[in-house]
Formats: sequence, structure tokens, C-alpha cells
Amino acid sequence: MYSVVNLYLLCYALFMQRGFWNKLPRPFFCLAPMANVTDAAFRRVIAKYGKPDVLWSEFVSADGLQSAGREKLLIDFLYDKSERPIVAQIFGARPETIEQSSALIVELGFSGIDINMGCPDRAVERQGAGAALIKNPALAKEIIAAAKQGAGDVPVSVKTRTGYNTNIVEEWIDNLLEARPAAITLHARTRKQMSKVPADWDSVRRAVEIARGSGTLIVGNGSVGSPKEARVRAAESGCDGVMFGSAIFGNPWLFANRTPKLHERLTVMVEHARAFEELLGEHKNFSIMRKHFGAYARGFDGAAELREKLMRTENADEVESIVLKDHKISRSC
Repeated sequence: MYSVVNLYLLCYALFMQRGFWNKLPRPFFCLAPMANVTDAAFRRVIAKYGKPDVLWSEFVSADGLQSAGREKLLIDFLYDKSERPIVAQIFGARPETIEQSSALIVELGFSGIDINMGCPDRAVERQGAGAALIKNPALAKEIIAAAKQGAGDVPVSVKTRTGYNTNIVEEWIDNLLEARPAAITLHARTRKQMSKVPADWDSVRRAVEIARGSGTLIVGNGSVGSPKEARVRAAESGCDGVMFGSAIFGNPWLFANRTPKLHERLTVMVEHARAFEELLGEHKNFSIMRKHFGAYARGFDGAAELREKLMRTENADEVESIVLKDHKISRSC
């Protein structure tokens, strides 16, 4: 009887630690955190035209959030209630700042906290953070524990890769599960592979098998271009959810599963530019929008010429003026 009670309490604790994750459909769809891409402006547009089940912030340094430069970094944690549930992602290699930053994220009202253990950026890795944590499994567990300590009832998850130089998905996932994160998002490539090869979804299937019965959800990530493809990947691997990345470029309708006409695409591009200016214009350079212009203005007659003009713009008024002149959209946006 004692063991049955203990089992019930354990199951209940695992259920409670997952927070908002428990309410999601299966499979659920998420949008990956991408630096200078999934900022507050783009997420606002996505939430309006094709919201996924879960959104992520851009990643932010936990050390930076505990420094004198905190206010500048907090811009990356700007969000709107229309984006909920939304997860704040942080990176770092010092458990103390991870715990403190997790407590700060709770104060900011985020739905969840995610620890980046997969970023291959050299500046991040030099700190011992991001993908470098794959080579330091003991510290990785300490960091998850520290985040959970600071997070209280807010669920803590991890985004990682299948390995550093080689695929070690079995031992790596098993190690992370010891810290009982609410969810693990597995980018199905090693750090060495970056995004140069197709994602290995068999590794996601293996991670699902390892995590079975642990209470931790597995989210697959990599080489997924549409909701239809994501459902196939989820069915084949058994994962709980699928995270999308580059497929969102120029396509805030991705999760709505529809293809807009050119007029709407360009109208929303202007709306996106205005949202960037309104929300982030005082803090970030408008040139960040160029990667978005390159994605919106593609696949139609005159696209190359339009892209060339858009790349020279310095504000939303210039963007609208060019689109009005070349494609005669209305000023209603």
C-alpha cells in the first residue's frame, strides 16, 4: 500500500511539474527560438495570422540578466498576452545565475522556462553554455536543478541536440532525464552537423523510448516544413510535439496551414515592419528586418527587383512606399 501511495504521489508530482504542457493537444506544434528572428514583432504577427500551440522567446544570457546591462536584454523578453503560452529561453553555465534568472522569468509572467543546451555559437560555447553542456553532463543536470529551484511551479524544459561530435542520444537523454525536466526538445542533429545534413528523426524515436514513463515530454525538431509533415514525423517517432524552425521565414500563416495571396503577403510584410518599428525601433537596428523581406518577397514575378529595393530601406514608411508603388497594396495595414 505504501508503494502504491508513493507511486501516485510521484505521478502527481510529475504531472504538476509540466504545468501548461499538460493542456496541449497531441501532437502539439511549437516555434523554435531564433536570435533576431522570433522577436516580439514577428511573434505578434504570427500570433495574429497563424499561432502555434507554444511560442518561444529569443534566447537570453542568464549571466547578462544578472548584470548591469539587464535592461537592454529584457527587450528580448517583451511579449503580448496573445502569444501565450510562451516560453522564455536562457543560456548559461553558472547554476547561480540560472536560478536567479529563472526567478526573474517567473516574475515576468512567462508560461515556462527553457534552457538552451544546443546552440553552436562559439561565443556561447566559450562560456561553457549551449552545446558545450553536452560535454559536461553533470553540470547540465545542476543547471536544470537550479532553474527548477528558481522557477517554483513554472515548468522547466531543455532544448538540445543528439550529441556534440557524435550521436550519443541514449546516454545524453538518459542523463537529462535524471533532472526531470518537463520537456526535452531534441534537435535531431549533432553540434558538428549544425544544419548541414537532414535531421535524424530515428534519434527522436529513440529519445521517446528512453523517456517513456519518465513524465518528461519529447519534442522533435529538424527538417520539418509543414504541419502535415510534422504529423507524420510525430506518428512515426511517437514524440509529443514538433518544433518548427526556418519554415516560418516569410510565412506567419504556417501554423494556419494556408497559402495567402501575394497581396496579403506583402500587406503583412508591411505590418511586420511597422510592428518592429513600434516595439523594437528604439532598441534594434531596422536592418534586422532584411532577412524577413528576403523571405516575404520570393516566388513571384518581380520578386528579385522588390527584394533589392527592400534591402535598402531604413524604416517602415520606406517599405510601405515601395510596396504601394510596385504592387498597389492599400494603406489599411
